[in-house]
Amino acid sequence: MGFRMRKSFKIAPGVRLNVGTKSAGISVGGKGLRYSVNSKTGSRVTVGVPGTGISYTTSGRSYNSAAYSRSQELRRLEREQAKLEELERNKLIVEIYENKIEMIKSIHKECDNKIDWIKMEKSKPPYYPEKGEKGVNEANAIEKLQAYRPSFIDKLFRRQDKKIEGFRYLIEVAKKEDEKEYNSWKELVDIAKKINNGDIQAYLDVIDEFKPLDDLVEFGSGFEFFLEDPDLIEVDFDVNTESIVPKECKSLTKTGKVSTKQMTKTKYFDLQQDYVCSCTLRIARDMFALLPLNYVVVNALEKRLDTSIGKRENEVILSVKIDRETLEGLNMNLIDPSDSMENFECNMNFKKTGGLVKVDRIMD
Repeated sequence: MGFRMRKSFKIAPGVRLNVGTKSAGISVGGKGLRYSVNSKTGSRVTVGVPGTGISYTTSGRSYNSAAYSRSQELRRLEREQAKLEELERNKLIVEIYENKIEMIKSIHKECDNKIDWIKMEKSKPPYYPEKGEKGVNEANAIEKLQAYRPSFIDKLFRRQDKKIEGFRYLIEVAKKEDEKEYNSWKELVDIAKKINNGDIQAYLDVIDEFKPLDDLVEFGSGFEFFLEDPDLIEVDFDVNTESIVPKECKSLTKTGKVSTKQMTKTKYFDLQQDYVCSCTLRIARDMFALLPLNYVVVNALEKRLDTSIGKRENEVILSVKIDRETLEGLNMNLIDPSDSMENFECNMNFKKTGGLVKVDRIMD
């Protein structure tokens, strides 16, 4: 294999929302505490110290004043509100969990807008300075100067010259803004020409500048790009399964509590496969949207224990060569990301109770 131009960057994992039930739970009562209501004797609270035989009993009092009655009512409402807040909090915990599962399986549905480099190369400048034209900002500033008419106050305090000087200053500022816009246009056209001519370094510069995969910060700890041919790019990405795919299932019970159960191996590994394949499709889509490529090779890497050396090393668990025409023909809203790999040249070995196992890279 020939010399490869390489550029890579790492993306730090995103901040995740962690909600703990212990920190917000409302507990009422405790060991040795009982509350009872009797139609004859009224309410009664009994407090006992376990293991000592000591207890204290008091009868609830019936208050006649409106203030006391209202106070009791407010306390009751407060307790109900606390229960309601706990329920809403539990609903949020489950909703966040379900949303994360859905996002993991739907990464491929998002995509950056396609850049038309040919159209960009042919785009017209904001103005033609070589023809003596002025930019929009400068023209507007000159128009304001020409429209200026000294007011009575300006004449009275002789402020005309100062006002005119201010307008002329704004004209110079506007002129610099126009020059900046023109230079930005020129730079973009120059980049477009290089891209359309298959300049590999320009490809890498565009990737570094546009950072197309930055929004995948939560779905991979790093990306590395390899380019030898302007028709094909190879992308390595760290899947980071252990920190992304949850190992527990969360649901809401009939009583409004959060039920947390260990996820079955088959469900966990199915989710892992969908996550890896969904990321793979998204990477290819973003690369095709950004650059005039025909092929994207994606290698999914995961750190696993190499028992021969006793260290965790990167292993390729998926390698796929995706062509633009086939990818653009898929319905991203209806496909199963794992099943979609069948459309491409793909090295993937999935075990129901073992997940994705090591495979060879596709040699481009």
